[in-house]
Amino acid sequence: MEFVLLPQFPLQIVVYPNENLNLHIFEPRYRQLIKESEEKGTTFGIPTFLNNRVMPVGTEIQLLTVEKQHDGGEMDIKTKGIGVYRMEQFINPVPGKLYAGATIVRVETDLEYDWALNEKILGYLIELFDLLNIDKPLPDSPSDFVTYDVAHHAGMSTEQEYEVLTIPTEKERQTFLIQHLEQFLPMVKEMRNLQQRALLNGHFKNLKPLL
Repeated sequence: MEFVLLPQFPLQIVVYPNENLNLHIFEPRYRQLIKESEEKGTTFGIPTFLNNRVMPVGTEIQLLTVEKQHDGGEMDIKTKGIGVYRMEQFINPVPGKLYAGATIVRVETDLEYDWALNEKILGYLIELFDLLNIDKPLPDSPSDFVTYDVAHHAGMSTEQEYEVLTIPTEKERQTFLIQHLEQFLPMVKEMRNLQQRALLNGHFKNLKPLL
């Protein structure tokens, strides 16, 4: 087991492997972190800040480009998630630095999916987008994605998205997503029904007698 010291950039979001993320950097400590990452070609970590604490599982991030350097030192950057890690010790700040760091162990990313489960996930997502009138592209086929690619589209809380990040195998992540969508979709349908009934309130109704 190899321990690595990785700079940390805690945020109140979950980032997944292979996810592209654009960030505006304004705090001096993170400007220092990004400057070093750009100069040395090093990576950094984004752990989720949840319930007032830094969570132990995070995503290793690669800096792609610094898109813009503002006059005041602020930066607009493009980044990408490249892997999952587990934090062993959080160090705030790293000695001699403004930013925090952590000793971490990289976690092997299992992406071996079940096609039939992906088919079910895709069907549920299409239904969800239709109910919510979301006009956003989804994968064309069950073979075109893994759970990391669609988890942000499933209507989960940050806590649930973080739980997906902690699940070690793709099939377990698929099962988690399906269970969530099977609970979430009926709630969305009920909300839509309530909305439609509210819109009809005050209109003349042509109701058939029951007897």
